[in-house]
Amino acid sequence: MAIDFNPSRGATLGVEWELQLVDAKTRHLRQDAREVLADLPSLSEGGGNAKARHEMMESTVEIVTGICHTVGEAKADLAATLGALRGAAAARGIGLACTGTHPISDWRDAVMAPMQRYADLVEQMQWLARRIQTFGVHVHVGVTDGAKAIPIVNALAGYLPHFLALTGSSPYWGGADTGLASSRAIVFGQLPTAGPPHLLDGWPEFEDYMATLLRAGTIRSIKEVWWDIRPHPDFGTVEIRMFDGIPTLREVGMAAALCQSLVTLFEQQIDRGYTLPRPAAWVVRDNKWRATRYGLDAVVITDDGGGTAPLRDELYELVRELEPVAERLGCAAELGVAAEVLDRGASYERQRAIRAAGGSLEDVVDAAVVELAEDRFVTEVAHAGR
Repeated sequence: MAIDFNPSRGATLGVEWELQLVDAKTRHLRQDAREVLADLPSLSEGGGNAKARHEMMESTVEIVTGICHTVGEAKADLAATLGALRGAAAARGIGLACTGTHPISDWRDAVMAPMQRYADLVEQMQWLARRIQTFGVHVHVGVTDGAKAIPIVNALAGYLPHFLALTGSSPYWGGADTGLASSRAIVFGQLPTAGPPHLLDGWPEFEDYMATLLRAGTIRSIKEVWWDIRPHPDFGTVEIRMFDGIPTLREVGMAAALCQSLVTLFEQQIDRGYTLPRPAAWVVRDNKWRATRYGLDAVVITDDGGGTAPLRDELYELVRELEPVAERLGCAAELGVAAEVLDRGASYERQRAIRAAGGSLEDVVDAAVVELAEDRFVTEVAHAGR
C-alpha cells in the first residue's frame, strides 16, 4: 500500500501536553473533562484544530499547539491555552498538574471519554486499555522528505533512554512506590502496538509493514501504531512519544528543543551524504528498560558489543553536542534546562525527595500542581553539576 508523506517546510514543531484534572480538596483526579471543555468552546471545538481536547480518560485534558517554527513559539502557544484552561478548571474547584501517573488515584475509578474510538479500544484491549490513566507529552518535528523519516526514526530510537530519564515522573502507581522512574512506560507499553519502533530499512518497508498489519487485522488504521517514536505521514513529522508527563512548561520547552535539535542534526547529516546510526533492536529495548527502572542513574549500552556508560554522562555530552544546532534554531536556553534537570533532579526524583523529607503522597500531588502553576521546581535533589 502507498502511504503519502506530507513533507514539512523545515523542522516545524507541534506539541501535545496531557494534563491532569486534580480535585483541589481531595487531591484525587476529577473525571470532569467534558464539563471543563464545555466551558471553553473557543478552544475545544473545531475538530482537529481544537487547542484543548479529550483524551482517553475524563481525568485528562490535552492541550496542543498549532504548527510552530520555534520552541519559543510553541511554549507561548501552550501557555495561552493553559491560562484559559486553568481559569475554567479553577471555577470548578480543579487544579492542573502533569506527571506520568497520578500518585494516589486508582485507575479503576477512571471514566472513559465519550468517544467511539476509545470505546472500541477498550472493547479490543480490555484491561490493558482500562488502566491507561497515564499522562505524557508528544513532540512532532517536521521532516522535509518522507525518504528521511525512517532513518531519522531509527536514529532517534537510540535516544529513548535520554528522553525518558529526563522526564521520568511516574514513580507512584495507586498509592505505592513502584521502584521505577517511570511506571507509565510499563503501563502504556503493554499495548500490543506500543513500545520501541520497529527498525526498518526505509519508507517502502514501512508501507509494506503497515499493509501487513492492516491485512492481518492487528490494526484498523496506521494511527493505532503507538510506537515510542513514529512517522506521522499526514502531518509530515516524526513524532516522539517517549516523554513521561512533564510538570513544568520549562521542561516541555526542554523536550521540544531536544527533539528539534536532534531531528535538525539528522536531516543535515542525511543531506551531507552520511548514513545515520541504527542501533540494534536489543540495545533499544534494553536501554529503554534501564531508563524505566533507574532513570538518570541508568548505565546504558553504548554499542552493539555491549559497552556501557552512565546515562548522566551521555546526557551532558549530548547537550554539549547539540548546543550549536540549538543556537541556530533559537532554542539554546530551552535545551539548557536539561543540564538543570540533571543537576537539580528529574520529576521522579523531586517527588521522592518530598516523601523522603516526611511528606505524604498528597504533598507530592500538591507539589505537582504548584510546579505547573508557577513553572518551577518545588524540591531539589543534590547532584553535582558538570
